[in-house]
Amino acid sequence: MQFKNLKDIRIDRDIKQKDVAAFLNVSQNTYSQYETGDISLTAEVLIKLSDYYGVSIDYLLDRTNDPELHH
Repeated sequence: MQFKNLKDIRIDRDIKQKDVAAFLNVSQNTYSQYETGDISLTAEVLIKLSDYYGVSIDYLLDRTNDPELHH
């Protein structure tokens, strides 16, 4: 399953895959496969990405179009 919001937020913020990959301590290829859904996102990776972008996990997983964090 491809994650459109995960890719779109990175592109909208003009961030390169290699930069997000470095933050996650994975290769650029691995991160690319996260975006395309070829590799499943773990809970740990989702939490890190949510913190990195400041958006909800549901947004990253295309479960909502609302990127806001709701506590």
